[in-house]
Parts: sequence; structure tokens; C-alpha cells
Amino acid sequence: MPNLQAVLLRPVFFLLLVVWGSAQPLACAQNSQPAAPADSLRPGSAPLPWLDSLLTAAPALRQHQVGLSITDASTGEEVYGLNETRYFTPASVMKLFSFYTGLRLLGDSLPSLRYFSRHDTLFFQGTGDPTFLHGDVPSRRAYTFLARRPERLLAYCDIATPPPYGPSWAWDDFNYYFQPERTAFPLYGNTVRFYASTPVPARGKLPARPQRVRVLPRPFAPLTSLATADDLLSHNPDQHVSRGQLDNRFTYFPAPKRWVDEVPYRTSRTLLLRLLGDTLRRAVVHTAWQPRPQDSIRTLPGLPADSLYRRMLRVSDNFLAEQLLLMCATKLGPPRDSLSAWRVIRHARRTYFNTLPDKLPWVDGSGLSRLNLVTPRSLNALLVLLHQQVPEPRLLNLLAGGGGQGTLHRRYKDAQGTWFWGKTGTLTHTCNLAGYVRTRSGRLLAVSFLNNSIAGDDQPVRNEMQRILGQVRQRL
Repeated sequence: MPNLQAVLLRPVFFLLLVVWGSAQPLACAQNSQPAAPADSLRPGSAPLPWLDSLLTAAPALRQHQVGLSITDASTGEEVYGLNETRYFTPASVMKLFSFYTGLRLLGDSLPSLRYFSRHDTLFFQGTGDPTFLHGDVPSRRAYTFLARRPERLLAYCDIATPPPYGPSWAWDDFNYYFQPERTAFPLYGNTVRFYASTPVPARGKLPARPQRVRVLPRPFAPLTSLATADDLLSHNPDQHVSRGQLDNRFTYFPAPKRWVDEVPYRTSRTLLLRLLGDTLRRAVVHTAWQPRPQDSIRTLPGLPADSLYRRMLRVSDNFLAEQLLLMCATKLGPPRDSLSAWRVIRHARRTYFNTLPDKLPWVDGSGLSRLNLVTPRSLNALLVLLHQQVPEPRLLNLLAGGGGQGTLHRRYKDAQGTWFWGKTGTLTHTCNLAGYVRTRSGRLLAVSFLNNSIAGDDQPVRNEMQRILGQVRQRL
């Protein structure tokens, strides 16, 4: 019997051996080629050898990290990708995420302040609106409202806000115009402006006229003084005014020509009450925000939101971007006793950006922090969202346009007019661009062109990006 079983099973073993042997060449053929790198897999995009050649042949792009994603803005179809799945430090192109969040939360106007009236007192608190007597986006709505209120007493009430500086901001940039402190009720953009006249040398009997410096707002004038000999020893020649790190004492340095400078001041509740009182010519006191059930809490509408978006995006204003997230916090519902940028970012990631192809590490509104990370294809997904939800003429008008105002005024324009609209992103060793290219054929392409770890001058990189995108415009 055992021998009979062996005889019956031999055909089965032979058949299995044949099947196994025939499968080996196929398996070997499948594994004979190395796997393609993940970034070279571009589903839905056609190969563009000419663009590959432009990128690989450019000397200015050889020694740092480069990412490029091109997408049809109308259809969302991927056109080209290079390292589009890799993460980059976005710098100020992160403002596009703040912009979209503001569009979804704020509506047509900015929330200027919250208030209620009881007996002879008006209680009010800030919403983060940065436009109160701002030098570039000035609004007098809150000023006029407070100055003309019939109540005998104005009572300012605190509201919780994030720390003055965002996560991982450079601590030694406190003296530069691009990093004012974040507050609930900014005044004058939380900066001091200095206007220096041209000094006049002595001529014949006419005595010399030294350089004079006008200081606004005026309460900071007594805190401003001419540099001494000791100050000049460590002076940066590119700096007109310096401020102490922990106080509001300003030192200005003489120069042979007139100049204008802007320096953030150190904020505090005491200074806020003083500046408000001096500006309104009314006493302003501090008290707690304790509305009763019968008190009607209202929000004063401020400037049209587009006036802030336009300035923020065109000149890449960090302060406006940070304050934008604080204003967005007023729209999230309870708890309304804080202006939390982190809460707004969490809400936006879960609600508006949950369909992005990659996770979004996002920590501030302006892009000053190097903790922000983004992939080129996620940036393009955002650009497609914006194009779908904002009428094209309005969208392009809000962005910096080639040859127009803002950070692109010297680039991206030819005899036919502007052909690129977008947002720049610059930090040390970082030079990024995200926006829309109008091709010769009339097609609108979303483009994210990111460059990180640039050693030295970034001008060659800017020139190369413009040259390559010019070819994209011509050929696509």
C-alpha cells in the first residue's frame, strides 16, 4: 500500500515543480530593475525632458535642496514634479495658509474690538486687529468709536494672547521692523517710526544744520537719543536706530543722507493705556472682562479684510499675518476668552487642510519660524483650492504681481504684461516662490518652486527661477 501511494503522488509533485519553475523567470524579470526613487513617480504627469534638463544644468541650483511642483490651476492635474513629496522650510509662503484661513473665518471685514456698555462705563477688549493707526494699513474706525462714546469712562480689559514672539523665532531680531510683538490691541503697528532729515554743512556765514530726527508716535521722542562714541564702536552701518532688548530706549546714528526707519517697541499693559489715553485724549483705565448675562457683547467691524490681505501678501508683512490668526480666534466660538493662534492652526488643519496630500507642520502665521514645513505638492494643492474658491481677478489682485507693487516689482513682467502672481518666501539660506504662471497659450498654472540650504547670495537662484519659469510660460 505505501508503494501504491507514492506512485499516485508522483504526478502531483511533478506538476507543482513545473508550475514553480515557470514562475521563476517572471519573478526574476520583475526584480531585475532597481526600484525607481519615490520622487520620480509622477502619476498623472507627462515627462518633460526639457524641464529636467533646465533644472539639472543650472549651476545655481546644484548645491542645495530644490523642489518644484507644477499643476493646472483649473483642473488640479499634475503637470510636473521634482522632489514634490519632500519637506522644505517654507518661510513666508506660509502666509498663503494664513490667508486661506482668514478667508474661511473672517468674512468681508476685520473684527476691530469687542465691547459692552454698563451704566457710565464702556468695557472693551482687543481682537488682534492690527490696523489701529497703523502706518501702512491705517484705520480710524476703532479710534473714532472710542473717542466719541458717550460713556464717562473707558475700561480696557485684557484677553489672553500667545507670547509676544512665535515658536523658534530668532530672539535677536527684536530690533528689526519685520518682527514686532504680537498683542491683542496693537497701536501704530507696535512699532516706532523715525524720519531723519538731511544734514546741511556750514556754508560761508551760514552755520551747519545737524540731522534732525522726527519720532512717531510722539511719546517715544523723549526716549530717543543720539548715539555716543561708545555706541559707535559696535554699530552696524546698515542700522539707523537700535533699541535696548528689555526697554524702550532708542539710539539713532547720524548719517550723511536722510533716512526712514521703523523699530518695534516693547509692549506692556501700562504702555498701552498711556498711548491710548494720549491718542484719544481721554482717560483709559484697566479692569477685568466680566460681562453679566444681561450685557450685550458686540463686535465693532473694522476695515475690509482684503485691505489687510493685499498688504500682507504683496510686501510679505509678518505682523499682519500673525495678527490675522489672532483675529481668526474670535470666530471659533467658546471659549472666547483667548486669542489662541495654536487653536486656529489646529482648527484649520483639521477642517480646511485635511485633504492636503501631506501632513502640515505649521506653528505660526508669518513663516518666521523654521519649525514650519511644507511639501511643494501640498502648496500646489492650496493654490488650487484658492483658485477654486476665490474669483480669479480678485485672487491675482491680492497677490504680488510681476512688475507691480511688492516683492516681485522688478521681475516676472514683459512687453505683454505681468505673467506671474504669487508669494515669495525668504529666510537666510532659503528662497521660495509659490503662485500662478499665465502661459502664452492662456493656461494658468499653479507653481511651487522651493530652495533650501542656499550657501551665500541667493540672487543667482532668483535669476534661475525666473529663467526656468519663463520657459514654462513659453512651452506650456
